[in-house]
Amino acid sequence: MAAVTIIGGHGKIALRLARQLSDKGHEVTSWIRKAEQGSDVEETGATPAVFDVETMSTQQMSESFAGADVVVWSAGAGGGSPERTVAVDREAAIRSMDAAVAAGVSRYVMVSYFGAGPDHGVPQDNAFFTYAQAKTDADAHLRDTSLDWTILAPSTLTDDAGTGAIETGDGVTAGHVARDDVATVAAYVIDHADFARTTIQFNNGETPIRLALDAIV
Repeated sequence: MAAVTIIGGHGKIALRLARQLSDKGHEVTSWIRKAEQGSDVEETGATPAVFDVETMSTQQMSESFAGADVVVWSAGAGGGSPERTVAVDREAAIRSMDAAVAAGVSRYVMVSYFGAGPDHGVPQDNAFFTYAQAKTDADAHLRDTSLDWTILAPSTLTDDAGTGAIETGDGVTAGHVARDDVATVAAYVIDHADFARTTIQFNNGETPIRLALDAIV
């Protein structure tokens, strides 16, 4: 079993992931910004830790990663100001990657989004541009690290019940995917080191998650 640190631990995907990992016997620490969120984290079986990644230094993050085998980035500014989006989704994410390297963490799982990349195509006058560029820059930095990284790139998220089935691989186009299933994909990736240095774009589909993921490695 692994020691997993989830950054952004009160998010909808993170809470689902923490429960799945805890149920499997992993030791999960979920970083949250507010102490009052701790009870929700504890209900998943994870241990809450109150940290503000927006203000933490690389060294502070590195010290807080001590003993972790896997770091999961599932944090975000949540549609705040462009300045805060850059501060969290780009700058804090990049510091967490550098901190993971410094702390000797072997694996890093980034929850990104389907369209992230140099060709994200969002015009600069679009309100979504700052987020798209921040995630693109963070993903690019992660790919250049020595970490055994995996980038999850789900399509538009829904709160529908999970189906346990996705589509992924060459030729997949953007669609929709339940947060339940994103958490299941993340949990499977954490349990299987074969997905190191892999980007996984996916939607809900017809293929059971295990079979769909095994087919791409």
